[in-house]
Amino acid sequence: MARRLLVACWVAVCLACAPALAWANGTDATNASGAASGVSTTSSPDAASVPSSGLSDAPATSSSADEATVPVGGSTSLGSTYEGWRYTPADVEIVSGDAARIEGVSFGVGAFERVAKGTQRAGEGMPLGYRVPIQRDASLVVVATPNRTLVHVDARAAGMDEAQFAGNVDGQMALWSLVLALDERASAGMPSLEQAAPVPLFWTGDTFDDGTYRYRFNDQDDQGNRYVTVTPASVPEGELTQEAVEASGLDLSAGVQWVDSGRIVDTAQVANPPAPSVLDRLGAFFSGLDYRPLWVSLKTGLCALAFSGVLGLLAAWRVMGTTSRLKGLLDSVFTIPMVLPPTVCGFLLLVLFGQSSAVGRWLIDHGIEIVFSWPAAVIAAVVVSFPLVYRTALGAFEALDARMLDAARTLGWSEWRIFRFIMLPLAWPSIAAGAVLAFARAMGEFGCTLFFAGNYAGVTQTIPIAIYFEWMGGNTDVALFWVVVVILFSLAVVVGINVYTARQQRYRRGSASGTGSVAHARGGLLRRGAARKGRGASGSRDEIDAAGGDAIRIDQDKLRALLASSDRQARKG
Repeated sequence: MARRLLVACWVAVCLACAPALAWANGTDATNASGAASGVSTTSSPDAASVPSSGLSDAPATSSSADEATVPVGGSTSLGSTYEGWRYTPADVEIVSGDAARIEGVSFGVGAFERVAKGTQRAGEGMPLGYRVPIQRDASLVVVATPNRTLVHVDARAAGMDEAQFAGNVDGQMALWSLVLALDERASAGMPSLEQAAPVPLFWTGDTFDDGTYRYRFNDQDDQGNRYVTVTPASVPEGELTQEAVEASGLDLSAGVQWVDSGRIVDTAQVANPPAPSVLDRLGAFFSGLDYRPLWVSLKTGLCALAFSGVLGLLAAWRVMGTTSRLKGLLDSVFTIPMVLPPTVCGFLLLVLFGQSSAVGRWLIDHGIEIVFSWPAAVIAAVVVSFPLVYRTALGAFEALDARMLDAARTLGWSEWRIFRFIMLPLAWPSIAAGAVLAFARAMGEFGCTLFFAGNYAGVTQTIPIAIYFEWMGGNTDVALFWVVVVILFSLAVVVGINVYTARQQRYRRGSASGTGSVAHARGGLLRRGAARKGRGASGSRDEIDAAGGDAIRIDQDKLRALLASSDRQARKG
């Protein structure tokens, strides 16, 4: 009887627990199926919460409430699996600098590059948002965000079978090992993925939404250039406008630290090529080099020199003839761009010629847009180079003998005539040196030009701006080439000024040595005093000789003859 009672109780317990067991088994089967297909069963695609399954094109549960406007793809994360490395850095073989492979793995990564800088400026045909350019045919895109590392993989673009990754944590570990090694090599001293956000989140959809920022991996402009674009997650795709982006109040550039891109290729394509010769490497480098920054710098520097040279000479001439109080004020205004940071000058120019000022609005209303154009680059170069011409010209004018200028005035010469025929010829050596320095300063301007004119290749991208963006983009060789060009150019400028100065000093020493060299201006207007040996018993010298023979003395007879002949020519004309 007791045995029958126990059997009855056991049957009753089994019948009561059968629904719960069936529900639990069904849930486990669903989770296993979702993991095998690459479907995330969590409500958020965070790297710490997504199960470690393989990549897939199967749709995943979106972190956004609007799945119709935010397309998503399958997501996987190495998560805790990352702690147990299968591949070490020693397993990765770096090939030719931008490609890597692992022995025993069927794929590798090639054409790897890093871009650390993007732009948000609106342009015709450009996608809205903060854009970072990537390779057009990239099948691997790695985005370092403030919270995680997004690894976007397009296996079909790489010509590979999706099954190579689906449910294959080993393949994910291999890909991540290759990315870490190549990113470390391309970092050029900047933070690497291992330091910034090491745990990766693999993603196969075209768009990823983390609640604050939305990342689009396949945006293109009218020319087919491809970008990773960051937009506000709060703005639906169909309502994404420039006004909506600005109204979000987000700093979109803070949503991405840098972007790596490359191509996933068969390991046979990642092979050690034969080492090219030095001539082959140089030929390949120079044939692929963009020389436009050099032409833009030369064009900008020459135009800036023309304006700053004329304005600097005129300003120095007028300041020299003003009263002491007004002279101090004008001198401070004309010299202040020399001591202000270039970014401050650029900001002031941006405010002056932008829409926030009456001058800028008037120019824009009349169809003249200066900001972010080549004229803006010229204006920026003029502002920073003008003080060099002004200061050198003013110093040269003030060093002239005032008695000579007064003598010309007493004979009826106008101020303009004195400036043209006396001041300019005598001050020309100093003016020439200042002009050369001003041209070099205009060529080397960076902060003011970048702030006011922007970075547009072939339009406003000068050599200093090209150096910065090439280095930020990982093209260290190109940046180093332009650095060498700037150094050589600066060295040539300094050597030229030194040679010119030495020649002038030798000329003056020859004039003072009594060898018969006489310095003339306008047919012998001026001559330098010379020390003469064999004087009388008194052995006295004039005040010019006492000054070392380097002072200027006026030849009054020749001055009167010159002025008289000029007056006769003027009356005949």
